[in-house]
Amino acid sequence: MRKVVALLASFLFFCVAPGTVAGLIPWIITHWRLHPAFFDIAGLRDLGIALVIVGIVPLAESFARFAWKGLGTPAPFMPTRHLVVTGFYRHVRNPMYIGVLAAILGQALWLGDERLFLYAAIVWLLSHLFIVAYEEPMLRRSFGEQYAAYRVNVPRWLPRLTPWSA
Repeated sequence: MRKVVALLASFLFFCVAPGTVAGLIPWIITHWRLHPAFFDIAGLRDLGIALVIVGIVPLAESFARFAWKGLGTPAPFMPTRHLVVTGFYRHVRNPMYIGVLAAILGQALWLGDERLFLYAAIVWLLSHLFIVAYEEPMLRRSFGEQYAAYRVNVPRWLPRLTPWSA
């Protein structure tokens, strides 16, 4: 039962949080109108579409993993019971944020809209500050030495090429 509730809550939080940051706000900024391709290189649009898809994969997988393995959600009001260090988390500590950023940057390339690059920079900065000021201290308090070992071995932003195993 706990997994079902966690999956439903994760899905709702997925729609609200990343749905707003990577979907609604870019739409408000751009109305998803195509501008000329950057540097007149049409292939950048295809790269943008690929980046959106590539960003959604770790984002969706991580939300599901939080519910299935962590028995909770990414939302602070229903945190996981277990530290999640499998899947994309074996390569990087913040695959959800990276997925959101990839989706925003992909939209910038796809739509040819430089405003989304500025928006992505703001999202990254706010995410980084939130991670450093809230998430990491909370994870240290909640999971102690297990999180300390994970933190030493898995980078915050730039993924490891080889997966870490606890």
